[in-house]
Amino acid sequence: MTLAETEITADLVRELLWEQHPDLADRPVRLGARGWDNQLWRLGDDLAVRLPWATPAADDLLRKEYAWLPGLAPRLPLPVPVPQRLGEPSERFPRPWIVTTWVPGAPADRAPVTRAAEAADALAAFLTALHRRAPDGVAAGRDGNGGPLAPLAEGFAAGLASAVELGLVPDPDAVRAVWEDAVAAPAWTGPAVWLHGDLHPANVLTTDGSLCGVIDFGDLCAGDPARDLAAPWTLLPDGAADRFLDAYRPAPDTATLRRARGWAVRQALGGILIGNAGVHGLPGGKPSWGPPARAALRRLVATAR
Repeated sequence: MTLAETEITADLVRELLWEQHPDLADRPVRLGARGWDNQLWRLGDDLAVRLPWATPAADDLLRKEYAWLPGLAPRLPLPVPVPQRLGEPSERFPRPWIVTTWVPGAPADRAPVTRAAEAADALAAFLTALHRRAPDGVAAGRDGNGGPLAPLAEGFAAGLASAVELGLVPDPDAVRAVWEDAVAAPAWTGPAVWLHGDLHPANVLTTDGSLCGVIDFGDLCAGDPARDLAAPWTLLPDGAADRFLDAYRPAPDTATLRRARGWAVRQALGGILIGNAGVHGLPGGKPSWGPPARAALRRLVATAR
C-alpha cells in the first residue's frame, strides 16, 4: 500500500474540477468515504469523485471502470456508480480520477442484510444479469480473480496460519477442509463471464435491510463465475444461500459451488484479518469487516460437516 503523497481535500477536488470539468466545479463537495484503494467525495446530490489514494494499482482500476462499466450498467437490476467523466493526471494531482453517479445506501458491513429472501432474490438477479460472456481482451483480474484457486494456496495457508496464531479461527481444520475441497473441484470450462470480482460487504449497499446497490467495480474482470458466487455465503444471512441458488441462472453445477465456497472462505479469512488489525503491518484495519467475515466463515464451515 502506498498512501497518496498529495493530501486530498475538498479544495483540491474543486481545483481539479475547475481545471478539467469546470461545468461541475460549482457543486458542493464533501467527503463520502475512504476506501481501500480510493477516496470518494460527494459532488452535489447525484455525483461523486473517486480519487486513488493508496494502492498503486488503483490507477488502472479506475480507467478500467471508466472503459467498461457504462456499457454494463444499463442491464444491471441494482444501481451502480456509472462513470461520467475521466480526470487525467496533472501537476496538482499525479494520478487519474473519475466522476461517477452517486448510489445512496449504507455499506452492508455497517448495515447488514436482514430481509434475507428479498436480498437473496436481488443478488441472484444482479449476478444473473452480470454473468454474461465477456468480450475478448477484457483484462484479467488481480489476485487471481476469476482463475483457478490452486495458485493461491500458499497465500491462503499463510493467512490461515496468521489467523490461528491470533486466535481468530476456532476450527482451522474445518476451514482448511472447505478450501481443499474447492481446490480439488473440477476447473471451469465454460466461457469467461463478466465478474464484479470483489463482492464483500463494504461493496454492497443496503436500505431497510435489503440490497439497494453495488459499488466499487475496480476488480471488474472476466473468468469463472464461482468467484462472484461466493457472495451468498459472505453477504446474506444464515439460510439465504439456498434461496439465492434457486434463483440464480443458469443453476451452478456442483463443481462450481465447491469452487465458490473456496473463494468465499478465502474472502472471509481476509475479512477477519483486515477487521482485526490490518494485514501484514499495513496501515488501516477495518473493524466493521470482522463480524460479517466471522459469520461467513461459520456458515461455510457448516457446509463441510
